[in-house]
Amino acid sequence: MQLGIHLPQYGRAATPEAIEAVARRAEALGFADVWVSDHVVQPADQGYPSPYLFEPILTLGWAAAATERIGLGTSVLVVPQYHPLQLANALASLDRLSGGRLKLTVGVGWSEAEYAALGQDFHSRGRRLDEALEIFAAVWHHDPASFHGEHYHFDALRVLPQPAHEIPIWVGGSSEPAWRRATGRGDGYQAISTAPEDLASIVVRLRAERPGEDFTISYRTGWDPQGMDPALIADECAAYAEAGVQHVVSAPWRTTGDDWIRSMELLVDIVQPDPA
Repeated sequence: MQLGIHLPQYGRAATPEAIEAVARRAEALGFADVWVSDHVVQPADQGYPSPYLFEPILTLGWAAAATERIGLGTSVLVVPQYHPLQLANALASLDRLSGGRLKLTVGVGWSEAEYAALGQDFHSRGRRLDEALEIFAAVWHHDPASFHGEHYHFDALRVLPQPAHEIPIWVGGSSEPAWRRATGRGDGYQAISTAPEDLASIVVRLRAERPGEDFTISYRTGWDPQGMDPALIADECAAYAEAGVQHVVSAPWRTTGDDWIRSMELLVDIVQPDPA
């Protein structure tokens, strides 16, 4: 199992210095990748997540500049809240600037209030995500590129630079459309808040359609050895591996960069991840 770590992008731990230090230490410890979350805005009466959240693509660029080889990931990027051409350019630029280290987990999000604040339709978000993925493929592989869909239309546009490598796209979510999107359009699937026994049945379904090892099953968790019994983490790790999980992203609950790093150091000893 490979192991990723969420950067201290949110809450009281979130500082430029902490993000840089965690990224550097994660690379030294052999983590496969560092990860960010995505919320453009947060209504004041919405209790989750922390309203203090560095912008995800800029945060990954900051982490990339402080490191040399560790992977960079989004968990999850709420693609329908952006114009796909702007997002395609930003993501390709990040991948090119980082030397081809980016992977994406994409999703539709869950907050209707956030969509309303951004002037985006909540109910068409799945169809718009599907079109955005087609647009990414078009502009990342063709120059110029054209596209004609239900929601987006353009002819003979140039979106440069193109990515430095084929950016893996995983799909996050816990619904039937997310599972279909993952196997039909993605290179992997990332689950959250799913017990091992429930995830095992989902993995069986996904593997029936995408049996190859190049389709990655990932899980996002809150493993934090400074706030959890290490034996429980070890047991959960074994259970998720048995369920077919190949990759885990952990998001510690710490409030300082130093404590975040300490949780990472303890976690590596418990999980003993495969080399990145």
